[in-house]
Amino acid sequence: MRALRIILIITVVLAGIFVAADRLLVGVAEDKAAEKLRTSEGLAQTPDVSIKGFPFLTQVVGGEFDEVQIGIDGLEASTEGEKMRIEKLNATMHGVAFSDNYSSATANRASGTALISYAELLKAAQVEPVELAPGVNAKVVGLADGGDGRIEVRVEIKGSVLGVPVNRTVTVRSQVAIEDGLVKVNADKGELDGELGKLKALGLGIVEARIREITDFQQKLDGLPSGIELDKVEAASDGVRISVTGSQVKLAG
Repeated sequence: MRALRIILIITVVLAGIFVAADRLLVGVAEDKAAEKLRTSEGLAQTPDVSIKGFPFLTQVVGGEFDEVQIGIDGLEASTEGEKMRIEKLNATMHGVAFSDNYSSATANRASGTALISYAELLKAAQVEPVELAPGVNAKVVGLADGGDGRIEVRVEIKGSVLGVPVNRTVTVRSQVAIEDGLVKVNADKGELDGELGKLKALGLGIVEARIREITDFQQKLDGLPSGIELDKVEAASDGVRISVTGSQVKLAG
């Protein structure tokens, strides 16, 4: 009995040492993967990388991780030659396989979310004054959460009609959607009709198509990690949240 007890104690101690070593190696691998991702994607900050599954060493020998979670803050994406900041990109990668002596990695499939602030999205809107009618200009001055998954678009209208000053801010709620890889913002027709009625009462004969040139806009995002595509989008309190999906996502190399 005493011999059996000694064997059990030794087994438990060795198991503890293996687990500790395994977890230590995971930490080292996560740090190296994060640095590799930072340099390969040209990130300003080192991302968070978390390798799931146990034991880690068995996955290394097999050349593939079951699941890897990645968090990137301040990702710079390009859009028609201009930069746009994605506040946070969180992604979960499944089936992450290595190649070229562990110098590159590709995920079989991935999913996650990206957050774009309203201040960044405003860059895609018409922020320069546009003539709505003779002597009257308009521009988008702000975006915010409009509730019910919609965006509040604020348009400032200034000028004069027959010598009468016009200084008004029009607010409409807009639908936001993903179409053909674009984030599209379109004003609700009912709300837009209501605002047009108020403008006509001021003597401004503005048609819907003209005001939509100001309220409606779209944004294209390039520069996302290879293999990642936009899936769906919704307005939130801190910005626009975009769901992303992908397959054969290139992580490094």
